[in-house]
Formats: sequence, C-alpha cells, structure tokens
Amino acid sequence: MAERPAVIEAHDPGGRAHGWSGRRSRLVGVGMTLALGAVLFGVGANGSVQAATKATLTAGKTGELDCNGYSKSQKSVRAMTCTDIKGILGVDNQNTWGGKFYDNGHYIGHDEPDTTFESSAPGSGGDITWTETLGADPSAAATDKTPGKDVSHWFELTPAPWLSMALCDPNSYPQAPCTPNSDSNAPSATSNGGGSTFMEMQFYPPGEPPFVDSTSCDTTHWCAALTIDSLECTEGFATCNTSCEEPVNFAFIQDNGVPTGAPSPQEASLSTFVPNKHTLLMNPGDDVVVHMSDAAAPGGGKAFEVTIDDLTLHTTGWMQASAANGFANTSIANCSGTPFNFQPEYNTAKPGNIIPWAAIAADVSTEFETGHWESCTKLSKPISNPFDPLDTGGDYNACAGPYEGDDHGTPETGEANCYKAGDTHPGYDGPGTKTQPDQAQGCQDNTFQNGDLDFDGSPYWTEWPTGTTAGTYPSSFVESMPTTTGGREYSRFFFQTDIALSESSCTPTTLSGCTVPPDGPGDFYPYWSEAHVGGQCVFEFGNVSAGVRDFDKDVEYGTNQFQTLGYPEFIGTSHSTAC
Repeated sequence: MAERPAVIEAHDPGGRAHGWSGRRSRLVGVGMTLALGAVLFGVGANGSVQAATKATLTAGKTGELDCNGYSKSQKSVRAMTCTDIKGILGVDNQNTWGGKFYDNGHYIGHDEPDTTFESSAPGSGGDITWTETLGADPSAAATDKTPGKDVSHWFELTPAPWLSMALCDPNSYPQAPCTPNSDSNAPSATSNGGGSTFMEMQFYPPGEPPFVDSTSCDTTHWCAALTIDSLECTEGFATCNTSCEEPVNFAFIQDNGVPTGAPSPQEASLSTFVPNKHTLLMNPGDDVVVHMSDAAAPGGGKAFEVTIDDLTLHTTGWMQASAANGFANTSIANCSGTPFNFQPEYNTAKPGNIIPWAAIAADVSTEFETGHWESCTKLSKPISNPFDPLDTGGDYNACAGPYEGDDHGTPETGEANCYKAGDTHPGYDGPGTKTQPDQAQGCQDNTFQNGDLDFDGSPYWTEWPTGTTAGTYPSSFVESMPTTTGGREYSRFFFQTDIALSESSCTPTTLSGCTVPPDGPGDFYPYWSEAHVGGQCVFEFGNVSAGVRDFDKDVEYGTNQFQTLGYPEFIGTSHSTAC
C-alpha cells in the first residue's frame, strides 16, 4: 500500500484514523518539495508543511476556463461532463432561448437523470456519507448488432455517475458573497442567493481509455475525481464572460491526496487529466464509502474534502479543494484565478437550498450522466483529435451501424470523438506512451454537440442493468440512502431530469415535444428502483423492475415544470426515505 508523503500531513494532522488510511506510514522527508502548477509545497525546519501560492493565476493557452470547450481565449484540454445550466430569462419573464442555455452560440446541455435528497438536520448540507457497490460489466464483449438486445458495458451507458454538493464561490453566479455552511445563501423570491458552485464527485467506468481523450482511466478499473463547476454570469444572466463562461476545477481522487496536475481552470494541463500511480483505482463490484465534508486545510481554515474508502480492497483515496492543492476561483472581469478554499454552501439540505443557476435544482443528489455513447459498425471522416493532438491513434466524426444512420435533419452536427475498437492511442501522453486497447468501437458525441441529440444510442435502449448480477447487461450500482452527521438519514427524496432541454422539439410553445422518454427509436429512459437489503432501503439504477419498487419507471420523473421554472425540467413527487 502506498505511503503518504509529508506534503499531505497538513491535510491530516490527526492521522486520518477513519477508514483504511489511518493504517498508513509516513515519510518525514525534511526538505522535500513538490511544485504543482500554482503551488509550491515545502517542509519547514520544524517538520510542518508550508504552502506558498501565487496571488493571481493568469490563464494559459490551454486549460478549463470553459468546460464546454467554447472559450474565446483558451483551448480546452478535455471535453468535460459539465453541469447543465438553466436557460436565460428575457423580457417579461419570457425565455428567449426556449429554456436552453447557449455558450458562445452552442447549445451545451446534458442529459442528467437525478435523485435529490432533502433534510433539515444540521450538517446535512455539507457533511454527507454515501455507501455504494460499484457496477460490474458482463464477461462478454460489447456487441453492435441488435439495438435493445446487445451486450452493453457501463462506459456505453454513462461517462460519469456522480454525487453532488453545493459549494460557496463568491466569484460565481450571481456574483455575491457566500457564507460557508449557512442556509442564508439560499435563493429566494427577492434574491438569487450567495455565490454558488456545483461540486460533482464523479466515478468513471472502465473500458475506453485514455481519460483525457475519452471516458476511462483504464480498461478494468473504476476511478473518480472531484470536479467543481462555476458560472461567470451576473444576476439574472444579464452578463456572462464568454471567455470563461463555465470554468471547472478538476482533480482525480488520489491515494496521497496530491493532484496529478494543476486543478485550476487557468492552469489545467494534460497532466491534470492523466492518472498516475497514486490515482485511486477500484474494481467493478467493490463496496465503497464516500465521505464529503469540510476539513482542516493547509495554512489554516477549512476546505471541502472527498474521501473514498474501498472496503473491498482496503484502500483509500482523497482530494481536498484547497488553495494549497491548486484550486482557484475565477474572476468574471478577466478570467484570472485566485487560489481558493472551496467550502460547503449550506448547513442543511432543506428544500430551496439549491445551486441557483443549475438546471438540476439540487444540493445533495446522485445522478447518472447519460446520453452520449453511440456504437458504430463503421467509422469515417477522420479528424485531428481536438483535445489531444499528441494522440495519433485516429479520431473520427461519422458513425454508421444499427444504432446510427444519417444525421440529416437532426440536431446533430457530428459524432466526434469516435475511436475504433482496439485503439491504444499511441503518443497520447508523449512519445512512447499508449493505453490498454479500447473495448468497443463508438463515439461519445462530445465535440460538436454535448450528447446524442437524436436519442438513438445505447443509453436510450433497454440495455441497462436489470439487477445486481451482470449478464447480457451490466450489474446495477447499489446505493444506500445517504447519511449525515451522527449517521442520520435524509428525510425525503424526489426524482428529476433535464432531458427536455436536449430535445429540439421542446419549446415554450410546443410543450407536447417535451417528453420522457425522448422521441427516439428505443423509446426508453433509465430509472431508479428501490430495493430492501438487510432491512435497509437501497437504490438501483437502470431497468430494474423485478422484486423492487420501481416508482412506475420513467413516470417517477413527474411533470414538465416549464410554466413554473421558465425552462423544461421534469420533477417528480416527494417520497419519504423510510422503508
């Protein structure tokens, strides 16, 4: 098991007795330094860790100033699974863009089926524990013959299952002060609330590496990362900085807590998105506990931290969103960065404590980002890889096969990025580097539009898990109800989805075109089911209906709230978490 370098001791003055990390030994290493982007760590004469940060981070030519990839001043390092943004309201409260948000003229929404949890218990907004069993893939290779009956793998269904929390950022929408861990930040009828950013603790499935180009850390393991999306727009979306509209901080969960590269939007580089020997890798089917809370930060104060304990492998990884770790918020004025300790925004997860700019009205939630993958029998129209020009393995922009035909007349303008089965992405991280071979041939639809906007790919067919054992389809995740301080469960939950934002047929005047499932040949939409295991309620996701409470499948997402919210969000009935 890897040892923890001295540079991390400031994160863990008590030795991290929880989980497995308390069993680790330490390197004292006086004089050891680690240069990381905007940060220089050093060990002082008394053995304490010192962190010096630049006062201002100037945006580089590449980075993540706009995770949607449309910055006017910077090239994105990676196509990201960003937080979907609700549409802009115009004159007389009429949505000028049909409820959809456009970034530099491009629609950037994602399909985000979500379960949101609510509680008025103190700490429930910023101290959360999730217990999960990770999904596993079939032993057979994915197939591309008969939509709705093909062997499917998790990377085809979702690029990122994730867990969320609202964090404070006074430099994010609505550009207002934010008091950490306080319900005073909530938006109201007269205020858009405190400056708010959306944290997603994302899991990434095995099968389609490399991560910087595609979806996976490798072909056999799950990995995870802490991502923080901000929005550089003023109250009411009156003004947005189109050079840094949705900046994102990113760092893998590491067994030593040290990012692989600079996390900040200004200085993120290829190394930020390439796993290293300290990246936490988890096997399919592992039982994991994810704890998210404030923790003591180097240099004083606190910062948000994620810890993952893999109970099956007896390993631990963590990441802290601190200035000392290279995290930064972004200036709406000039897109520069300031080293910043992100902290939970709310004390409780009571109704109304939400990120005010996100399409998904949530604080504490679980979600399976979906609607990207399309399987392909044939790829054509080779292009230069837009995110990693070092990768010489071949990237394509046209897909043909049982799932994907002619896009003429659809909202799709291309399928890229698309890779052939067996691609090892030679040179992706410099001369001589390569990955394990990709497990299937297909496209992520993440370059020219964010998703499969004609809804014919694997996620919109019945190829999702039907239970907790992999067969033709993967096994489902099993998610226990989240708990907060003292092991208390959240009191209520509801389902929601922003799928209608991706439907070209959905407008304020054509509400009949806003549907779940969307209009596609598979006529299917994945859903949550509740099962009883050992006297406890747990969630499964996909197409699980046997022996469970399935909430009438896709009916669980409720009704279109366009008339109330000003954009098309489906929100379902509130349910008690009691079994």
